[in-house]
Amino acid sequence: MNHAIRFHRTGGPEVLQWEAVEPPPPGPGEVRLRHHAVGLNFIDTYHRSGLYPLPLPSGLGMEGAGVVEAVGEGVSEVKAGDRVAYTIGPLDAYSEVRNIPARHLVVLPEDIAFEQAAAMMLQGITAHYLLHSTYPVKAGETILVHAAAGGVGSILVQWAKLLGATVIGTVGNDDKAVRAKALGCDHVIVYSREKFPERVRELTGGKGVAVVYDSVGRDTFLDSIACLQRRGTMVSYGNATGPVAPFDCALLHKAGSVYVTRPGLPDYIATREELLERAASLFEVVRSGKVKVEVMQRYALKDAAQAHRDLEARRTTGSTVLLP
Repeated sequence: MNHAIRFHRTGGPEVLQWEAVEPPPPGPGEVRLRHHAVGLNFIDTYHRSGLYPLPLPSGLGMEGAGVVEAVGEGVSEVKAGDRVAYTIGPLDAYSEVRNIPARHLVVLPEDIAFEQAAAMMLQGITAHYLLHSTYPVKAGETILVHAAAGGVGSILVQWAKLLGATVIGTVGNDDKAVRAKALGCDHVIVYSREKFPERVRELTGGKGVAVVYDSVGRDTFLDSIACLQRRGTMVSYGNATGPVAPFDCALLHKAGSVYVTRPGLPDYIATREELLERAASLFEVVRSGKVKVEVMQRYALKDAAQAHRDLEARRTTGSTVLLP
């Protein structure tokens, strides 16, 4: 019998249950996928806690990698035996085996391991659209990346340096500061002891940054806006400390006619063509070694609750995978 993590009520990590499940044969357009690795992402905690409500009971997880065991009627994107990965679709990645629409799957190059794929699909494609579409970073610009040693942050830092940007990163402690510097940050701010808006103004000669990439949410939002240069862009793409509170839009004028956007992954891979294009770009920079995606923590899938505790307590660094 196969197993999966499911939850019947929202709440803390304790609501996650390891349950026996057996998916039916794949339906039209679906494949049966056996996971070899599953990605852990902060959005998983939003679904579990009820911040992003779901019909209950529910599975969990948006990202995984494995092997196609069977295909349903009409499937042309992949075939049985293919090594594949994905980063969107029905929430059921925290499972040993699942059915998933084939349109969400991307075939993996042979030199990308399952663990690396599971660690980078959501975070890497997110980094791609943030840097290339939400705010296209240009050579010579100075940018601010919050949680620079985290999953998405670590990829943003490396990729932004490839684009020729000067990168200021914020982190929560000295160990993470060392990692952020090693990833390529030109300047690192430990926000637990420094006021990052003042430090950013100092580092930019009072000008501010062209864009802030903020996955922290409530605790950093207003201070992040204070870091922007005139007509700069605030990109709020996560809520690690909770959702951003309502604010007066006049603040944007007072801050220098700045822009605020709240992007989401589904709108940037809305078509299969866009998914394949972004995945191909990600695979290219990772295979070249120019952007490194390292798995820093591994947990057994059945121990997902502990993984959530560590993630929310900021005890993890970089990417984390769950292993069936």
